[in-house]
Amino acid sequence: MPLLPLVGHEEARSRVARAAHEGNFPHTVLIVGPPGVGKQRFALWIAQLLACEARGTEPCGTCVPCRKVLNLAHPDVHWLVPIPRPKAGEPDKQIEEAAESLAELMEERRQQPLWTPPEGMASHGVASARLLLRRVALTPVEGGKKVFIIGDAERLVPQESSQEAANALLKVMEEPPADTVFILTASDPRRLLPTIRSRTVVLRLGRVSSGEVRRFVETHVTPTPAGAALEAMVATAEGAIGTALTEDGSRAKARASAEALLEAVLAGAAERYERSLRQGPWQARGEFTEMLDALADLLSDAARDRAGIEPLRPLPRVLRSRTEMSGLVTAAERVQQVREAAQGNVNPQLLLATLSAELEGALCG
Repeated sequence: MPLLPLVGHEEARSRVARAAHEGNFPHTVLIVGPPGVGKQRFALWIAQLLACEARGTEPCGTCVPCRKVLNLAHPDVHWLVPIPRPKAGEPDKQIEEAAESLAELMEERRQQPLWTPPEGMASHGVASARLLLRRVALTPVEGGKKVFIIGDAERLVPQESSQEAANALLKVMEEPPADTVFILTASDPRRLLPTIRSRTVVLRLGRVSSGEVRRFVETHVTPTPAGAALEAMVATAEGAIGTALTEDGSRAKARASAEALLEAVLAGAAERYERSLRQGPWQARGEFTEMLDALADLLSDAARDRAGIEPLRPLPRVLRSRTEMSGLVTAAERVQQVREAAQGNVNPQLLLATLSAELEGALCG
């Protein structure tokens, strides 16, 4: 089954097409935007545009190179996504295992093009970096550009905090071969190594309209939701089709948890400590980081409200007209710092206890 159509992002498409036709498309691009807005699908659209024989403002979709890209079968388009760490001990066997894992994932995506986020422990490890470097050295099979898409590039730093995988790419990204284009995607570019960010041209994607989300769901989701179920899916997506497709109730749960945390923080020290003690001292990723993401969204909406801009979501009672903008900014910065710390081997119970005290100072000071 070929890839489903790219939805929205017309302005970004126009800029990319113009740069490609003028011969000014950069060798290394970083596509950033909220989770689920189609960053990797946009990267594949770029690969299709660069391979297309028609050379139009949009890939024709009918020439042989276009069809190969749409079927994830173009020999010069290499899509790397986070994978589990290889079990083999020898470097060469690790590379082979990484190649097999990626091939299996690509086959799954041919069969089901509505892919879901990678597993929590998956990463772009040393084996993936070495595999990429090995493929960079090859001559293009079809004589055009080699395109390397590195999805969820934040995961270039492996779980054990070694930066070897990311550093292994620096040299080739500094001076990429003339026949090679790198396209990285990231929801949080701050988690990329600064040395990698500095070598990229950033392309930002925004959210698509609710109408575009609705039309996509009605056309491509089976069974097709209708009525209230459809509208709930569209509302939950908040302009990100990927979010609509993967919503399993976790976002609503995370938001409720974030609101409960804020209520505990503003209720005083006893409530703060009680909430912190209920946080498990393990598994900082998963539900804990989802709660932090929801908390960041709540603070962002409150800041929009203070600035006279309509919030993206209704504000909870606890954040209505009681905090100055400076306090909201300070609180949001601290949440982001804790979010980054949670990706390491840190006790989330201690993180939450510290964060709760700092939030009280920022929001009630």
